[in-house]
Amino acid sequence: MKTVWAKTALLPTGWASRVRIDIDDAGRIASVRPNAPEAGTRAGLLLPAPVNVHSHAFQRAMAGLTERRGPNPNDSFWTWRQLMFRFLDRLTPDHVEAIAAFVQMEMLEAGYATNTEFHYLHHQPGGVPYENLAEMSERIAAAAQKTGIGICLLPVHYEFGGCDGRGLTAGQIRFENTLDRFHELHTGAVKALSPLPQDSSYGVAPHSLRAVGEQNLKSYGDLFPTGPIHMHLAEQIPEVEEVMKHRGARPVTWALENMNIGDRWCLIHCTQMTPHETLQLARSGAVAGLCPITESSLGDGIFDAVRWMDAEGATAIGSDSNIRIALAEELRTLEYSQRLRDGTRAALATYEFSTGRRMFDAILKGGAQATGRKTGRLETGYWGDMLTLDTTSEHLSGRTEDTALDAWIFAGDDRLVTNVWSAGRHMVKDGRHSARAEIVANYLRTLDALQDAL
Repeated sequence: MKTVWAKTALLPTGWASRVRIDIDDAGRIASVRPNAPEAGTRAGLLLPAPVNVHSHAFQRAMAGLTERRGPNPNDSFWTWRQLMFRFLDRLTPDHVEAIAAFVQMEMLEAGYATNTEFHYLHHQPGGVPYENLAEMSERIAAAAQKTGIGICLLPVHYEFGGCDGRGLTAGQIRFENTLDRFHELHTGAVKALSPLPQDSSYGVAPHSLRAVGEQNLKSYGDLFPTGPIHMHLAEQIPEVEEVMKHRGARPVTWALENMNIGDRWCLIHCTQMTPHETLQLARSGAVAGLCPITESSLGDGIFDAVRWMDAEGATAIGSDSNIRIALAEELRTLEYSQRLRDGTRAALATYEFSTGRRMFDAILKGGAQATGRKTGRLETGYWGDMLTLDTTSEHLSGRTEDTALDAWIFAGDDRLVTNVWSAGRHMVKDGRHSARAEIVANYLRTLDALQDAL
């Protein structure tokens, strides 16, 4: 039994004082007792640790390499994507494992307890499968075993290069699977999780409306009847135009009319929606998986979070390209994007809850839904996914409860995160991961090997 005691903690009923939390050997919260005497690991401010709902781990090693304009005067998401394809063609299984471990370590140090890995790099360069079809999935799982993060592994189904059924390009060919081979790969990916702790989970991810055949998309919920389903949707204007040309409707409208979208689904980005689509998708029960730093980096557009949250749409947060893994900054970027678009302040606040509190509550609940993980609440029976903030910091001086959350998100940064537990595993202490030195050394060796990749 592990014991954590906090001067202040955010419980499902609200803020409480002198809270003792006991975690059993399986990593679940065994008891929560406010007004308890000090015991165990002591903290100033204790919070549930959220899920990172969307990650492509390998892209972390590209950070900083794509900020120059090439001969094309109109640099965009699509030119960036070509650079990404060139980069991934150099990656080996060893590279992927080292990069994934570094990404997961950074997630934990930022305050995330869970990595939802949207994993589409399956095969060798040229598209030939590895002898073990799930080789790359096993490497993601091996990284999670090293870092101690909770993992929700989403093997990605990718068939085509566009809605017209065209073949995949040189870089994309490493993603390709027919439906039958994808079922086989998915089975192998699930097996790859078997050595991990019991909080590990899995789902499935049809990459996008462009990458999977129309009939398969329409029956995806039946093809995979249990577990979460994640998919990129309505990220870019050219994507909207392509889907309209070939499917006769905008992406969100087509998905809602044809795919039985519901609460098992997490739709990533959705930065190109009309107000009507925003309301309709919110009512479907699906989670919006938002990645504000990456969406800013790639010029995706601004998610209509004000309309979405006012319609009680479910929301989760992710780091996507992992150009910068920073939990507080993702939330800050989300809120500031609304202010810049609308010329307002405290766009996502309500009369009852501050901006930071409303966003934080939303991503706790949405991340749990999007992964099927019993997390996001300091409550008996839930996984011991928790983080503490440094209340001795000048950024939190004199700040309490909701105001402390706001100060962390808008005045501080993730250096305020002092401890993180994932299913009771105490992986971050004093702001540093317990295996940081080894993980960083492996990552640096990988960067050296890839220094000429672009």
